[in-house]
Amino acid sequence: MIPRIALAAAVLGASLSGAVAKTQHGASGPDDLVTSFALDNGMEVVVVEDHRVPVVQHMVWYRAGSADEPVGQSGVAHFLEHLLFKGTDTLAPGELSATVAANGGRDNAFTSYDYTAYFQRVASDRLELMMKMESDRMVNLRLSEGDIVTEREVILEERNQRTDNNPRALFGEQLNAAQYLNHRYGQPVIGWRHEMEELDMADALSFYGTYYAPNNAILVVSGDVDPAEVKTLAETYYGVIPANPDLPVVRQRSKEPPQNAERRLIYKDPRVAQPYVQRSYLAPERDAGAQEKAAALYLLAELLGGGTTSYLANALQFDQQVAVYSGAFYNGVSLDATSFDFLIVPADGVSMEDAEAALDASVTQFLEEGVDPDQLERIKLQLRASEIYARDNVDGIANRYGRALTSGLTIADVQVWPQILQSVTPDEIIAAAHEVLRPEVSVTGWMMRQEEGE
Repeated sequence: MIPRIALAAAVLGASLSGAVAKTQHGASGPDDLVTSFALDNGMEVVVVEDHRVPVVQHMVWYRAGSADEPVGQSGVAHFLEHLLFKGTDTLAPGELSATVAANGGRDNAFTSYDYTAYFQRVASDRLELMMKMESDRMVNLRLSEGDIVTEREVILEERNQRTDNNPRALFGEQLNAAQYLNHRYGQPVIGWRHEMEELDMADALSFYGTYYAPNNAILVVSGDVDPAEVKTLAETYYGVIPANPDLPVVRQRSKEPPQNAERRLIYKDPRVAQPYVQRSYLAPERDAGAQEKAAALYLLAELLGGGTTSYLANALQFDQQVAVYSGAFYNGVSLDATSFDFLIVPADGVSMEDAEAALDASVTQFLEEGVDPDQLERIKLQLRASEIYARDNVDGIANRYGRALTSGLTIADVQVWPQILQSVTPDEIIAAAHEVLRPEVSVTGWMMRQEEGE
């Protein structure tokens, strides 16, 4: 499932409503000063200070994504994301984005399985204007039937371009659907076409009315800001919005039944230029206060397929020369169970059967040999360096906290993650591999070229 593929800290105390908690990260990298508090209506606010450049990233994250959609309405979360750029009582359609641009900034939004997020990046002194507009469309969205028809055509065309005209995307959809038989992770974020075509005003407004409320939202502000000022502005613009008393206490997710048989699929398309084999295994996600297993899986992916110096690259691409590309992927930021993935692109003249067999043999050999301590230390050193470079990315900082908090993690989890990665041992990595890389929880797919006459 490629779409789901791809600090050392003090523990943050619990924030009472209106109270402010701070934590400073500095043991293994530059200072990362985080302030968090909650508004009386339940909205969470996270402020990450970086005063080197007079720029701010303002983001509102909703704990609602495609996996929260009602059955039969796949794509409604993404559809609503588009519709939020229409008008409100005080903003004309398109005015929000035009205002951001006129103030020298940029804005956009994105939808995933577990969240929907809206952001603006502007000069620091424009923060109040961003809060005023974003809080307005949290509750005052105004839609016409014309808006529904227009944006429905837009998302259908987006599906045409990104999915229906892309055999890799179509293959990925089928792989996801085979991996998740009942959980909503098995449906595409953009939606199934036949259900997208039926989305209407009532569907969009129902999702909006249920999930777009301050007690289901997280405000993340990163950059050149003062936490006290952010608190005042947040209380002024977001704090006056009533909480939704009917918001589900627990996110309503369909449960995936136990998988006890490996699954296989073959996807053929005449547009396929390069056949490849992809396999996914159900894998545990990062859980609050218990991220050690996820850290071991993350490092396992790096060791096996994290680049041209990885184990699979050396074995399959250079030594055996049976592949032109190989990789392993794991992204644990997920509310529910995620996946661990392999991908191998056979070299010319190598069959899919032989490529898959070579992948299996190489993984087995890796597990028998164990982790190379020098390679593990090299990866950990790279991770320490990447944490330092990440401090230069205001967008990335806000995204890191937003994704984590909407996926069930805490600020403390985000900040201690690098320390946990550094503490993982070779034995823990091998143990996690044996637990996850089991045939009965796997899906193996072949993407192949459909030849003329087939």
